[in-house]
Amino acid sequence: MPRFSVIVPVFRVRGFLGACLDSVLGQSFGDFEVIAVDDRCPDGCGDIIDEYAARDPRVRAVHLPENVGLGRARNAGVRHATGDYLLFLDSDDSYTPGLLSALADRLAVTGDPDIVAFDHVRTHWWGSSGPSASAELLARAGTDTFSLRERPEYVHLFLVAWNKAFRRDFYLAHGFSYEPGLYEDAPVTYRAMVTAERIGCLDRVGVEYRQRRQGAITRTPGRRHFDIFAQYEGLFADLDGRPGLAWARPMLFERALDHMLFTLARPERVRAADRGAFYDRAAAFCRRHVPEGFVPPATARGREMRLLATAPYGVWAGQRWARRAGRVSARGARRAGERLRERSDLRWYEERLREPLDPRLAVFASWHHRAVSGDPAALYERAARLAPGLRGVWVVLPEALDRVPPGVDRVELGSRRYFDVMARATYWFNDVNWAGSLVKRPGSVHVQTHLGTPLKFMGADLLLRPGARYGWDVRAMLRRADRWDYSLAAGRYAQGVWERAYPCHFTSLCVGSPRNDVLVNGDAVRAAVARGRLGIGAGDTVVLYAPTPRDYRRGRFALRADLEGLAGALGAGATLVVRLHPGLADRPERALLLRDLHRRGVVVDATDEPSVTDLMLASDALVTDYSALMFDFVLLDRPVVLLADDLGAFRAARGVYTDVTARPPGHVARSARELTGLFASGAWRDGESARLRAAFREGFCEAEDGRAAERVLRAVLAPELLGASRLSRRDRPLGAVVPPLEVRATEG
Repeated sequence: MPRFSVIVPVFRVRGFLGACLDSVLGQSFGDFEVIAVDDRCPDGCGDIIDEYAARDPRVRAVHLPENVGLGRARNAGVRHATGDYLLFLDSDDSYTPGLLSALADRLAVTGDPDIVAFDHVRTHWWGSSGPSASAELLARAGTDTFSLRERPEYVHLFLVAWNKAFRRDFYLAHGFSYEPGLYEDAPVTYRAMVTAERIGCLDRVGVEYRQRRQGAITRTPGRRHFDIFAQYEGLFADLDGRPGLAWARPMLFERALDHMLFTLARPERVRAADRGAFYDRAAAFCRRHVPEGFVPPATARGREMRLLATAPYGVWAGQRWARRAGRVSARGARRAGERLRERSDLRWYEERLREPLDPRLAVFASWHHRAVSGDPAALYERAARLAPGLRGVWVVLPEALDRVPPGVDRVELGSRRYFDVMARATYWFNDVNWAGSLVKRPGSVHVQTHLGTPLKFMGADLLLRPGARYGWDVRAMLRRADRWDYSLAAGRYAQGVWERAYPCHFTSLCVGSPRNDVLVNGDAVRAAVARGRLGIGAGDTVVLYAPTPRDYRRGRFALRADLEGLAGALGAGATLVVRLHPGLADRPERALLLRDLHRRGVVVDATDEPSVTDLMLASDALVTDYSALMFDFVLLDRPVVLLADDLGAFRAARGVYTDVTARPPGHVARSARELTGLFASGAWRDGESARLRAAFREGFCEAEDGRAAERVLRAVLAPELLGASRLSRRDRPLGAVVPPLEVRATEG
């Protein structure tokens, strides 16, 4: 008997069925059966099911003699199921990798409850997606089990069949069955939830819920949406015959009205001509089934429920229109206020520009004002000793104010003080561009440190890749770059790229990267602290996986490695640490896999760690694809492995300045399986890996010797800020020990 029976009702999904079945059959947990129910498909889906059944004995093809609809196709699948748990999956949706393994683990921890609910993510046809409304509830449950009477808030879990696993014995004992028509999920889901004695939750995205532009019945307006009334009438008829469930009647009544009002407000479901009739049917349901003493919630939807019980459709529609008009008016007022504040701030800034520059004032920013990090942070720290007379101020976003270390002066982006310091600062340090509205005053010095050694196209070269420059105004980018006085480079390769990508008037300083000084010099204490912060043992082998965004994918999110397989290949005493690009930290896709693997202890998700330098110090090896981190990590003289399974697509979409697979920093894997094999065999740290690493470091990082920050400050700061009398022996000019500063002025 398999652990899971996955029931897939199939009708008119030829373009999606293969991906759906593959997502199940590709699960790392293999103890399951797939019951694929051909609901008399006219588009050849039945043949696809038969092909899968012929290839994989876990697939059972069920062909119905006539079309019966989604609900009764599920019922047919249940009759053929033999697993401990029943799962339903719509045939245009798909499972996320590792779902069944995570579900099996949660069942073991919770002792086989009646129902386990899990999360989903909507995948819209235009590519965007977002977290579900159930995410917080699922996270709050932890590993507890409960009944709905004990935890009534869980009645708000998403009302579908496919986000739950039902214990088959429980499901069959209560005779649950889907009725014909739309909204068939509601009666079965609510009956099961109020009947279950033990409900568990898995805080993991398990289903990619496809939102099709056409073909989805929930986006096809018509009278079929009136089926909702028959479904809820059936539910309440069942409640009438079960006095032991009287406690559940008020909550289910509130949910029914909420569902009806939600449907009524959707033009993609109920046509304008049908809304009055739909409202009247909902009002009749309300009067017929309202529990004694029912009080609607104190929300906007609750106010609509009160109207439903007392007022005709015209009153409800009029009040809904008034609320919408009020929201539009409020937005207009907010925008007008923002424009007035912007004009006031501009006048303030213009007044400050009349004041003289402060020769000892420097402003610092990094990662779009979101952090105190990178080269600007290294320069700020070094300047505290080398130029103690320099006063540094960090410019950060409001939400980043608490990320500034104690004792460090900071100013909120857009505030009056921000405009004051930007008008008077002599020195500007940033790893991205400052706002285009800021004025570059004569006598000020702008140092562009960049965000690492570039591999992918940047600046003007993005004009060659229209897809990659989507959302970027390259010409405006170059106008801001015209304010640069200095551009830092880690070596001659990077210097040549920056001069090509930004054909502007600046002086190149080929001096190394200040942020990498600590990688060259080492810092065992900082590495140990980082490991402790991540909960990693001092003796563990740490492998850092740092993928880069993909411009050929909507949302740019891609995890190409098999994280569970890679973690398994590392074996005992090893930890796989995953660091997503900061620009992907808030993408909902992160919850598809990474959050669950982190909570299960398979990987450590270090995406939110403030310092990637700390992560590199704490790691024994790096796995990446096309991330600039490879140019930094080799300075530690530790193994690097590249996963370059989609280099052709990456090159075509974004462009690359050099083929790193031809001159790699270590072994190159062309597939996730090959990557896992490199670690399973131990080849990732062999002699060839060391040879490749040394050649890569020599070819791309020749200026990196651990003294870059000092070189930069001595090159750009006024001599009076670098008083020799205040310098320690270590901080004094190094003479012949330091190679001559390579400086090259570019012509715009």
